[in-house]
Amino acid sequence: MYSKFLENIVLPIGDFFNKSSYKKELKYWRKVDLFSEVELENLQKENLQKVLLHAVNTVPKYKKIQLKGENPYAWIKQFPILLKDDIRNNVDILISKNYDKKELVSYSSSGSSGIQTTVYMNKKEQSVLRGILTHWWEWSGYKIGAPIVQTGMNLNRGFLKSTKDFLYNTIYLNAFSLSDTQLHVLCEKLNNTNKYYLSGYASSLNIISEFVLKNNYTIKLKAVISLGDKLFNHYRNNIQKAFNCKVFDTYGSNEGLMIASQKDLDYKYILSPHVFLEVVDDDGNKLDDGKMGHLLVTRLDGFSMPLIRYKLGDLAIILPKENYPEKREYNYPLLQQIVGRETDVVVLKDDKKLIVHSFTGIFEYVSTIKQFRVIQKNRNGITIEYIKSKGFKFETLEEITAELQKHIQDKSFVIDYVNVDYIAPTKSGKPEIITSLL
Repeated sequence: MYSKFLENIVLPIGDFFNKSSYKKELKYWRKVDLFSEVELENLQKENLQKVLLHAVNTVPKYKKIQLKGENPYAWIKQFPILLKDDIRNNVDILISKNYDKKELVSYSSSGSSGIQTTVYMNKKEQSVLRGILTHWWEWSGYKIGAPIVQTGMNLNRGFLKSTKDFLYNTIYLNAFSLSDTQLHVLCEKLNNTNKYYLSGYASSLNIISEFVLKNNYTIKLKAVISLGDKLFNHYRNNIQKAFNCKVFDTYGSNEGLMIASQKDLDYKYILSPHVFLEVVDDDGNKLDDGKMGHLLVTRLDGFSMPLIRYKLGDLAIILPKENYPEKREYNYPLLQQIVGRETDVVVLKDDKKLIVHSFTGIFEYVSTIKQFRVIQKNRNGITIEYIKSKGFKFETLEEITAELQKHIQDKSFVIDYVNVDYIAPTKSGKPEIITSLL
């Protein structure tokens, strides 16, 4: 009853004042779930055709591309691979001439690769992301308004976000630093309730689960939804053991790409009407399904700033159709695996842990540092390597230290900085962001 009240009364009011279409998008994706395999393939082809035609006609970067024939899967091969540096350095020629940049909403990547990028979208495109995310939560059994614990980076909730948290029965947990006191309060609230869902960064979910196991809490959740960073097997095992429920892993990026999510299978369903995926070798040549390579993503409903053949920096494997399970709930194509590195954590003297987003949530607002890496050799401190960008001032490092100390709360914890010219990437192409030598 309360869920229907939120969806039929509160959501339309919110859409009206925000000039958004969140409810419409949510209903749309519920409908798309019912499509046949052929219907999904036709819809993806139609959407790919639309966005590529739009790009060559309105986006300065692609104006010289000539599209021949009627096959969008042949067209896309003419588009260059889009790198993070391309977005970082050439954003103005990537925005469609049909849109005014000042009227668009900016979205910055979490910076988990150490390199932050910013993209732009309009209200409708923003609503698509919110609709898909909520719908993925629904795949776990969640209904709007059900009690949920969410870990995130946005510490300043403000009036609107606090109101939303209240209406949606959301406990918003600071994922920057997870202290024992904070976790004890949470566990006491969840103990013996069996009504909560939990969603957040995989590394933060693992820290919570380790705390639950260490302190012998008895907590059963409805479901856990992982997002943001890689859900490693030992993370999943800890979470399942701690909360006695199923874990649903999602995969996307904050640049406006909701790529794939788990439902009834170990594999992830690719949201094919929203994204087109390619897996390529080091030279950009397409690989057959079942082979590991660099993942390129094209957003099919992003027209303000089309992301075409965007290289996220992950290695991936698309499941060959001949290996599809006999029974699957939906007809979306399947993602076999995202190959990545383990996201390390920084361990403080009091055993409190800082996850990767504890740092990216600060550095994403520092435009004068292009890239960084955190190195921990012992529990007494860390060394942060950084690559300077235009306008850099050493006072910036003092400001970063001050922000970090708000979460560390230990003045004896040493934070050193080393200016470097290069930070070596991992095999997947992502630079190291946390290197733990403990």
